[in-house]
Amino acid sequence: MNPIALDAGSPMEPAQPNRGRIPEIFALVDCNNFYVSCERVHNPLLTGKPVIVLSNNDGMPVSRSNEAKAIGIGMAQPAFELKELIQKHDVRVFSSNYTLYGDMSRRVMDTLRQFSPQVEEYSIDEAFVSLRGFGGKNLTDYGREIKTLVYQWTGIPVSVGIAPSKTMAKLANRIAKKSKKANGVLDLMNTRYREKALRLVGVEDIWKCGPSRAALFKSNGIQTAWDLSQAPLEWVDKKVGVEGTRMVRELRGEPCIPLEPKKPAKKRVGCAKSFGTKVESLDVIKEGLASHIAECTLRLRKERQVANVMRLYLNTNPFSNGPQYGNGIEVRLPLPTDETGELIRWANQAIERIYKPGYDYKAVHVDLDELTPNSEIQENLFISRDRPREVKLMGALDKVNQVFGAGRLRFLAEGLMKNWNTRFEHRSPRYTTRWDELLTVRAG
Repeated sequence: MNPIALDAGSPMEPAQPNRGRIPEIFALVDCNNFYVSCERVHNPLLTGKPVIVLSNNDGMPVSRSNEAKAIGIGMAQPAFELKELIQKHDVRVFSSNYTLYGDMSRRVMDTLRQFSPQVEEYSIDEAFVSLRGFGGKNLTDYGREIKTLVYQWTGIPVSVGIAPSKTMAKLANRIAKKSKKANGVLDLMNTRYREKALRLVGVEDIWKCGPSRAALFKSNGIQTAWDLSQAPLEWVDKKVGVEGTRMVRELRGEPCIPLEPKKPAKKRVGCAKSFGTKVESLDVIKEGLASHIAECTLRLRKERQVANVMRLYLNTNPFSNGPQYGNGIEVRLPLPTDETGELIRWANQAIERIYKPGYDYKAVHVDLDELTPNSEIQENLFISRDRPREVKLMGALDKVNQVFGAGRLRFLAEGLMKNWNTRFEHRSPRYTTRWDELLTVRAG
């Protein structure tokens, strides 16, 4: 395919129909090597040493310190292949500690709200912050204030990218994180620096571009973010559609993706943890299934939602040499619910229909779908139900676990020993949320 002809004179600046309007300013704040940084906050001896955090069942690295990256440890590389490298360089290895990371994320987000009430929590380690109306400030200095205060209050290092659109703010943050000169903060509100910045980033690294779109752009001579910003909108619309033209406009400095300070209601919740060991027994699978449902329904109740549909998936390990099997089933509930016991009963009936003996199962997954607010439940005249009792029962269970620790009170169907549970053999203490795991400092 022949490269398209790029119009070198295409405007970088968006049209300004309302000249009196206050311009949008977005800051993308990204925590550096977040999981590793959380471990270092509570163990300063890890500073300057290679550190990695592993995925569920200690399978592969999902977070690496810069020192670990420097010695060649890659993401999604099976941990067993890294044993020699870990021993040679004395790499510190940790299991994922989601309770700790979630609490540290909350602290970072709360700190960011000291700078602006408009904060969109994009992920556990990223947030968009609206700085609209801060145009009179030196935004680079303000970004450094954000960086300094987050580190001072939480111990987490962050990078800050500032720009007139969210896509460009992501791009600015990427450069800020890697550039020694930027030192963690880059302001692209100044148009003098935009072209140089856009030329530094390949199309494959543009936010929401994706591999297939990047391949399409490259096959047409568009190699960098700058090239894409100069592409004719008509051609992009024809090849990619409205999402592509929105991307181009954002790269030209025109904000097309609004900030979402309020989290949209979830459309689905799920739990996809793998078993820590090979599991063949249906009874053990049911225990894991009940435990996953308990986790999902807790999240439902926190969001004040109920589920209309439950989907279950049962799978063997695709990387093992044994016989393979996988299947799924959908259960449309007679009434929407967030009650753990009821969903466990339906799940046990459903799993029996897809279970086959003679296989070593690796995971059972649960998805609760078609969620609606718990204030909008449509009752059924032909089904007897004591909804007030369900609400009181689940409220009491949640309150006990909130006060005394997660899982202190649970359904017997979840099992007592849970020998099948996901492995976290190198997990650090949950320093900030468990009294019995609080960091202890001894004098002398």
